[in-house]
Amino acid sequence: DKDLKLYVDEQGAAREVGCFSAGMADSIMICMRLALIDALFTKEKPFLILDDPFVNLDDAHTERALELLEKIGITCEEMKDKDSRRLIFVNEELKLKFFLSKGPDVPTYVEYGAADIGVVGKDTLMEESRDVYELIDLGFAKCRLCLAGYGDFDLSVPRNILKVATKYVNIAKDFFDGRGQNVEIIPLHGSIELGPIIGLSDIILDIVESGKTLQENNLCVLEEIVNCSARLIINKVSLKTKADVIKPLVKNIDEIIKAGAE
Repeated sequence: DKDLKLYVDEQGAAREVGCFSAGMADSIMICMRLALIDALFTKEKPFLILDDPFVNLDDAHTERALELLEKIGITCEEMKDKDSRRLIFVNEELKLKFFLSKGPDVPTYVEYGAADIGVVGKDTLMEESRDVYELIDLGFAKCRLCLAGYGDFDLSVPRNILKVATKYVNIAKDFFDGRGQNVEIIPLHGSIELGPIIGLSDIILDIVESGKTLQENNLCVLEEIVNCSARLIINKVSLKTKADVIKPLVKNIDEIIKAGAE
């Protein structure tokens, strides 16, 4: 196995701390994540978490979230540094902290109070079912959660078992339970479209933006389940204990969104 280098320090900045074999990497990264979560719970609480990996600061969704915050006077110039490997960013003037995370982790951080406010996709909220307040549809990162497959596949035909490939296991289970359809849910985490193409599944349940990937693989939308977009979520306790800060922020964001829709 090739050696892998890990970089971290207590401030979240990058530095080389050692080389580990690929076979050890997963366990080490799990320990690092647990250490980070422990630090977040025992130190001053971060304020805002955005739905995006810290290694991809130029992602369109993160840029849109930052643009929205800038419109209400909240900035964090450090987050615009595409070469940065920091995990936590601070606006010293406003006394706010920011950190970036994988989408599925955002509702978890907010529910448990590691972050007061989060920006995350509706699809992730539905899948994770965390106990948070969903306050505002931010209007970007729009997509549809759909059932897709080959055009000649008829969903109305009764089947003993319907094979569905998806990364949205909980959504799929709830959706088909509601229909009384027995399904075999096949968890996949990338290139979901491969499911019906290689015969692994009958259909897929996935997000669709333009539909171009489906078209290029001779697949199509069979049924639309729900429209999705980025949402602003709030920790329930924080909304009470930090109302003097959070409520004006939410009000300003809501006004910006409404003004843009007019």
